[in-house]
Order: sequence, then C-alpha cells, then structure tokens
Amino acid sequence: MKRSMYAGRVRQEHIGQTLTLKGWVARRRDLGGLIFIDLRDREGIMQLVINPKTSPKPVVAIAESLRSEFVIETTGLVEKREQSNDKLSTGAVELRVTELTVLNTSKTTPFEIKDGIDVADDTRLRYRYLDLRRPEMLENFKLRATVTHCIRQYLDGLDFIDVETPMLSKSTPEGARDYLVPSRVNQGHFYALPQSPQITKQLLMSAGFDRYYQIVKCFRDEDLRGDRQPEFTQVDLETSFLSQEEIQTLTEGLLARVMKEVKGIELSLPLPRMTYAEAMNRYGSDKPDTRFEMCLQEITELVKTSDFKVFSQAPAVKAIVVKGGADKYSRKDIDKLTDYAKQFGAKGLAWVKFSQGEFAGPIAKFLTNLTGDLTERLQLVDKDLLLFVADDLEVANQTLGALRVRIAKDNQLIDEKAFNFLWIVDWPMFEWSEEEGRYTSAHHPFTLPTEDSADHLEGDLSHVRAIAYDIVLNGYELGGGSLRINQRHLQERMLKALGFSDEEAKEQFGFLLEAMDYGFPPHGGLALGLDRLVMLLAGKDNIREVIAFPKNNRASDPMTQAPSLVAANQLEELALQVNEKDEE
Repeated sequence: MKRSMYAGRVRQEHIGQTLTLKGWVARRRDLGGLIFIDLRDREGIMQLVINPKTSPKPVVAIAESLRSEFVIETTGLVEKREQSNDKLSTGAVELRVTELTVLNTSKTTPFEIKDGIDVADDTRLRYRYLDLRRPEMLENFKLRATVTHCIRQYLDGLDFIDVETPMLSKSTPEGARDYLVPSRVNQGHFYALPQSPQITKQLLMSAGFDRYYQIVKCFRDEDLRGDRQPEFTQVDLETSFLSQEEIQTLTEGLLARVMKEVKGIELSLPLPRMTYAEAMNRYGSDKPDTRFEMCLQEITELVKTSDFKVFSQAPAVKAIVVKGGADKYSRKDIDKLTDYAKQFGAKGLAWVKFSQGEFAGPIAKFLTNLTGDLTERLQLVDKDLLLFVADDLEVANQTLGALRVRIAKDNQLIDEKAFNFLWIVDWPMFEWSEEEGRYTSAHHPFTLPTEDSADHLEGDLSHVRAIAYDIVLNGYELGGGSLRINQRHLQERMLKALGFSDEEAKEQFGFLLEAMDYGFPPHGGLALGLDRLVMLLAGKDNIREVIAFPKNNRASDPMTQAPSLVAANQLEELALQVNEKDEE
C-alpha cells in the first residue's frame, strides 16, 4: 500500500486518522497483554501497538515473529498514548495496528542500531550501510544537506554561476601528492584527479564568467587524520574585479547565512582579523582556537641574564601559564606533557610552579633573581604552572601551540557551544621545506604577492608577502583564498622563484601562461571545506562522521575493500605491471 507519511512525523493532529507506515523494527516488546513495536524510519520512531485479544490473528502471528531490523509495512489507527514519552517527537501518539506485512527479514546485526554505540571504527565502516541507519548519523547528513542547500541559495542570489570542472586533469605540482589515473588510449600517460579546481576556475575568469562556484570533490594522496580524507568536498569560489576585502565580505555573508539558518546563531560582522605573525606569536598556530586564552608569551630578552644556559643561550624562549596548574599537575603529569612536546621538535619542556610568591621545581633556583620580573610580565597568581620551551622560534611556537590546545581539552577550558570565526591575513608567500631544502608555496604558485614585496622574488624569498586569507573556526582551517596573479611576466617570476626552469614552467603550466596573454582579468577567490564546516556544526571531531562512505586512516574502505587488485587483462590494456612484492 502507499505510505501515508513518515513514521517519525506522526503527531497529535493525526489522532483518529488511519495511516500506512513503513520502516524498520527498532525494538519489539512483548508484555504479555500487549505487543509494542518501535518502528523507525529516517524521521524518527513511532510506537505500534498490537493487542492479541482484539487484533486479527495473522497480525498477531507476524508481530510475534518480528526481530530487530525487519522491514515492515503496517496500517492502523492513530490514537492518543496513555503514557506520553517526552523523549520522542511522536511520544504523544501510537498506532493501533490492523494490518502488518513483513517486506524483508534481517540477520542479527554486528552492532545495535542506536546512538552512542562503542564500536571499532573499522567495524562501523565495514557495515557502513547499517551505521548510517543510526539516528545520530542520519541527522548529520540532514544537517549537511541543509548547509549545502543554504550555500547554493546564497551564491545563486549573488549571480554566481555553478560550473563543473574536469575530474580527469593534468598532474601539476601544487602541494600534496596527486592520485594518478592511467590512460588506456594514450598508454604511458596519466591523468590526475584534481587536488582542487584551482587552475580551471582561474581560466573561467579569463573566459569572462566573472563569478563562479562549485561544490566539488577534490583528491589528495596524503597522510590522514581526523579532519582529512583522500577525497573531500569543498565549496569553491572565484570572482573577477573584487578586492580581498570584498571577497572576505562576501564569504562572511555566506557563513552568516549558514549559521543563522542551520544553528539559529547571528554572527557579528565583520569577523575579526589577525595577521599570520600575530597568530603564530600568540597562539603558536596559523589556525588558532580563540575560544580560550592561555596565549604564548615571549620572554627571550627577559631571561638572557639567567644562569640557566638553556634559557640564556636559546634563540627564543616562550612560555604559557596554566592557571591553577600547580595543584592539578604532578611531576608524572608534566613528564607526559614533556613527551608530547618532543613530538613537535622540542628538546624538552622546562617548568616551575608559582606558590606564595616563589617558584618551585627543577629550574626554580635559576630564576630566583627573575621572580619579580616574570611575575609582572606573565601576570602570575598563586598556584600557576609555567611551561617553557627554549628553542628556535618556530619550534617554540609550534610546541607550545600544541600544548596549549591539549591542556585546554584536558581541563575542559573550551566552550564547546561557541563558534569563533577568524580571518588570518598577511601571509608569507613562501615557507621553508626542510625535507626539500628549498622554499615552497605557502598556499599555491598562483597567489598574488603584495606590490611592495614582489621585488624579493629575485632575492630573499622570506620577505615576500602574499595577498592571501584563511578563514578559521575553532582551531580548524575552514578555508583559504587569495588574489591571483593575472599577468604572465609576474607568474613566470613566481615559478622561477620556486625553482622551475623556463622549460619546466612551459611544460607544467604553459596553457595557463598562454591564457594570460589574452586579457586575463584581475581575480581572486576562496575554497571552504564543506566536510569540516559540517563536522564542526554537528559537534563532531572527525569528518568521517559527515561523509557517507569515507576511508579509514589507511585510506582504504573496509566495506568494499578498495583499493583492490585488478585483473591481469585490465593491466595489460593499460600497459602496466605490478611488482610481485607490491601485490603481496
């Protein structure tokens, strides 16, 4: 029979109506006198009632045979529930069953289909189609759909054109490793799955589209963590003739619309701005979480006169103050923090406790003559714990930045209901890669340098600044963008600064350079991570919770067993061979 409505949408106004509902058996309870069945569909739970004394015998027989996750169809009369259940949206009503049909049976599931289960991640991914039945997972994807719809409405209203760009593209060095796709027609040649539509959206600006957007899949072959997947979705924007401030204002309007419609939160605009240098200096991160304080403090010059050579001879000494930490952290606890600090390159972690106007701890004797100065500089109060890193400035910032977040989480210092958006601006154009022994792009090679720093492209690259901007939310990089280079001679200078010869530049980016000879307009844009945005709005800490069929931390799918071996004839068609060792 035709379904009347979703089971989870039945309300008091439907009392007295005869409805046909369909869904899964969430639970069956046989209380002797009555049989209760919780019917679940995507909108919620509806209680069904069968009375063995008054219901048709076939209905009773079927009801007694039901097990969890059987798929059923039922028809009955909506009645007022004698004991209302305030925890359910349907808790004021129930369905008195008159007809009941089993549409399909089910084996016992490997885990219960309910919220809050404690199950290994790989088991959840192995049976993802069952995991997605759970109400909390379904809510994540309703949220994602709402966010996506809101974004499209906003951008459509501002005359953006939704354009699809190729999934099979050219491999170009833009940062992460490419996923390569071999060509059967052009053997020995490969496509690359796009890390982003960066170059193609710039070419759309050359074509005069003026305002482009796309909610697009992107692919990066990189090590995974909680906010990364090999394939992810981004909201990709590009505009012509707009300034950095205009693009930021447009983006703020988009985020304000989403927050209002999805969370009922009014964002205060404009969003705060912070320079890259300030973010690194105060928070030790280019994506700072500003929901709590505990900022990094520079004390290098102050401790130069210390007898403690680790401090007096270090390039940089920085500290964080853990309020009340003197009582909360034992020596064993601090040893654990020290081990954690070493993961970020620090050689160790110095510390003292401040109590009754004096320092106590392993290095306290070296700081006796600095007690007053440190107390004033760091605004110390009784029972504070001081943690120091003495090292290169980059190591000190990175280490204390990570410790700051860990300690805040351990001590519940973070307002989990807050949404702190922040722009990070005034970026360096390049960053030094120890692995490669050279400067690489901090964003990508097409970012426009500031006019007053572009001359350094032929000199000290550390002085080149970028017209770039990242949007940060609660310690996550939500998105990033920049104004782009639109003149060929400047783009060629940029590529040469990155180590490309003229021949290599033409081989990799010749089509883009050529396009710049034909009236390429000033342009810029931004890309927002849709998965990360939905993850944060859903209050989750892993983007797998908001991606329907994600990969695990080994970039594999336990359900489909992808990636997998392929047949020998497929490899022959592609003129490929697999090493026996790799195959094993």
